Amino acid sequence: MTNESVPRYPIKLVVSIVERGKGVAMQRLYNARQVFLHLQCAGRGTATSEIMDILGLGSSEKDVVLSFADANCAQRLLHALDSELRGNCGTAGIVFTLPLSALNNMTAALLSFKANQTKRELGGDPVNPQKTNALILVSCSRGRTDEIMATAKAHGARGGTVVRARLAGLTELEQAYNIDLNAERDIVAIVIPSKQRSEILDAINTAHGLRTPAQAILCALPIDEIVRLG
Repeated sequence: MTNESVPRYPIKLVVSIVERGKGVAMQRLYNARQVFLHLQCAGRGTATSEIMDILGLGSSEKDVVLSFADANCAQRLLHALDSELRGNCGTAGIVFTLPLSALNNMTAALLSFKANQTKRELGGDPVNPQKTNALILVSCSRGRTDEIMATAKAHGARGGTVVRARLAGLTELEQAYNIDLNAERDIVAIVIPSKQRSEILDAINTAHGLRTPAQAILCALPIDEIVRLG
């Protein structure tokens, strides 16, 4: 079967932030619902241990699972997490979907084939998402996440998740702005209502931008759907 003969469906990235050690179990659950292509990395929550205890969220150490799925399968998965699977996932956390504009041909073809198969078995097309939430990603110098989250919370954010990273392509950015950048990075992921996006982005950039010790680089993505677990 060629790529051209495979029906095309929108592709989504399903992001799951769950308690440490629960990522593999979530992948098994997703596999049973035709969401089968995953990447997993380690993260940590930004809330203090006292707040985690009060909210019953368990450890601040997190598994971050990135799953690729066609829009139909992703929507059915989040609907299940918010209905018959609610309270049965064995973990607290958050799951949301992000739109993707491109994917390499072989991967997209397989996801589209699964989408067509699921549509024949279950029927229906995905509804148009409302995009009432957004994901802010902040790449900052390592050790600066607390001050960035303090700024974000002062403007309405509730919490975030941190993943370790390393900045590549420093030379061009350093030469363009005559600065020395720290390659060792933390990435802070913050889910917020879309109406707060500009205010929080502006506040973080003003207080922690490239010419500050935090050397923050920011972007924002629209979230299609979101479900809170536990």
